[in-house]
Amino acid sequence: MSDIILEMKDILKIYPNGIVANEHINLSLKKGEIHALLGENGAGKSTLMKVLFGIEIPEEGEIILKGKRVYIKSPHEAIANGIGMVHQHFMLVPSLTAAENIILGVEPRKFGLFTNMEKAIEVADNIAKMYNFDIDVRAKVETLPVGIKQKVEILKALYRGAEILILDEPTAVLTPQETEELFIQLNKLKEKGHTIIFISHKLDEIKLICDRLTIMRNGKNKGTYKTEDVTTEEISRLMVGRDVFLEFDKEKANPKKTVLKVRDVSVKNKLGNLKVNNISFDIREGEILGIAGVEGNGQNELVDILTGLNENYTGNVLIFNKEAKELGIKGIRDLKVSHIPEDRMTYGCAKDMDILQNVFSNQYGDEKYSSKYLLKSKAMETRAEELIDEFLIKCNSFKQSVGMLSGGNIQKVVVAREFSVGPKIIVANQPTRGIDVGAAEFIRKKIIEFRDQGCAVLLVSADLNEVFELSDRLAVMYKGEFSGVFTNVEELTEEELGKYMLGLKKDEKLEGIIYE
Repeated sequence: MSDIILEMKDILKIYPNGIVANEHINLSLKKGEIHALLGENGAGKSTLMKVLFGIEIPEEGEIILKGKRVYIKSPHEAIANGIGMVHQHFMLVPSLTAAENIILGVEPRKFGLFTNMEKAIEVADNIAKMYNFDIDVRAKVETLPVGIKQKVEILKALYRGAEILILDEPTAVLTPQETEELFIQLNKLKEKGHTIIFISHKLDEIKLICDRLTIMRNGKNKGTYKTEDVTTEEISRLMVGRDVFLEFDKEKANPKKTVLKVRDVSVKNKLGNLKVNNISFDIREGEILGIAGVEGNGQNELVDILTGLNENYTGNVLIFNKEAKELGIKGIRDLKVSHIPEDRMTYGCAKDMDILQNVFSNQYGDEKYSSKYLLKSKAMETRAEELIDEFLIKCNSFKQSVGMLSGGNIQKVVVAREFSVGPKIIVANQPTRGIDVGAAEFIRKKIIEFRDQGCAVLLVSADLNEVFELSDRLAVMYKGEFSGVFTNVEELTEEELGKYMLGLKKDEKLEGIIYE
C-alpha cells in the first residue's frame, strides 16, 4: 500500500484578471510527514492551498485523497474530508474561552437546543490532553499568550477530524522558546500519523522541522526534495532564481545627533488597559534602533504615537525638538518621517487604486508633481516607472491595481512610496512580514542604505533574524515596558533575547536607551 495520502494533480488556476496562479501543479504528501511549501509571494503556494481547502475552485486538475478522487468546493467539504487549515492571522473569538473556540460550530448540545458547556469543557480538555497540549481550556482567548492561541487553533482543526493540517506561517509571531515548543507538538502530531503542510519563509526552521519540501516559482512546481539533501542557499536560489544573501555585511553605525526623543510616554487602549507604560528612549541620525517582542506588548501602540495616529497619550514625543501632538500626522510627515505600517492592506495601501496613485498618495502637494491647480501627470508617470524599476515591483504597469499584486510586491509599493521622499526618520513596523526571501533581502538592504546616509530608523519586528541583522541597538518590549536594551547586538543570542521577550528576565537600568 502506498504511503501517499494526498495528491494534487495538474492543478490549473487562472484568476479573472488573467493571472495564471497555478500552472498545472503537482503535489504529493506522505502520511505522517511534515512537508514544507516554499516560494516567493506570488509564486502560487497560497492559491494552491486555497484550492486544497476549498476556498478556490481550479479550472483543471484533480485531488486524490487516500486513493480516491475528491471534489472540494468549500472549506466545509475540506474539513469533512479531514483537511484543516490554521491561518497566519488567527480565526479565534477573543471574548470566548479556549473551549468555546475549539467546539465553535460543532457544539455538544443539551436537550438538542442549548450548548452543553460542561460537556464542551470536558471534550476540549480531553483533546488537549490527547495531544499533550498544556492549555487551560476555561481561559478566555484574549488573556492567552500568542503561543497558546496557536495551539487552540490547531486543536480546533484536530477536533474537527483533521488528518492533514495546513499551517500558514505558524512561527511568525512566536519567540524562540514558543517555536521550540510548537515543533515538539508538531513532531508528536506526526508520530500520531498526521500530515502537516508547513508554509514558511524561515529556511532554518524548515531545515529543522520538515521531512520534505516543495518549491514553487511563478506558478510552477520547481521540484520536491528531501530537506536533508538541500542547503538553505540552494533553497533560496530555487525560490528566487538567483543567489540570495541571507546575511549582510553592515558597516558599524556612526550615529550623530538625536532626532527623536520619547519621554515618559504612556497610553491606554479603548478598554482602559495600559498598553505603553512610561517609556523613554532616543534615536539618533545614522542608527537603527530595533524593538523586539511578542505581539501585543505595546509595540503597535507605540508606533501609532510616533506617527501621529494616536494623540491620546501622556508624556512627550519630540521630533527634531518639535512636539508631535502639535504637529499632527501631516506635520510629522512634512518633517520627512516615513512610516511602513504593520498591516499593508489596512494602513499601507489603497488596494483598489493603481500603483501610481499609491506611490504618490503622500506627495500630491510636491511642486515637482503638481501645479497650483493641476497634477503633472507626465512627471508622475515617469517617476512611477522609475520606482517600479528601482524597487523591482513585478507588475504589468503603473496602472495596475495594487490589490492584484502579490503580498511582496504590495509591500514594495508601500516601501517605494515611503522611501522615495528622502526620509530623515523611518518608522518600520514589521517591514518584511509574510514576504519572501528575495523581497525581504531588498527591503533590508534599503533600510541599511538609508541608515548609512544619516537616516534614523526605528525597526519593530517579530523576526529575530531581522532585528539581529539590522539593529545597532536593540530593545525588548514586554507588557508595555522595555525589559532589556542591548548595545552589543552581535553578542546576544536568540535564547537570551527570548527570555526578555517572555518576561523571564528584566534589566532595570536600561543603559544606552537614552542619550540626552
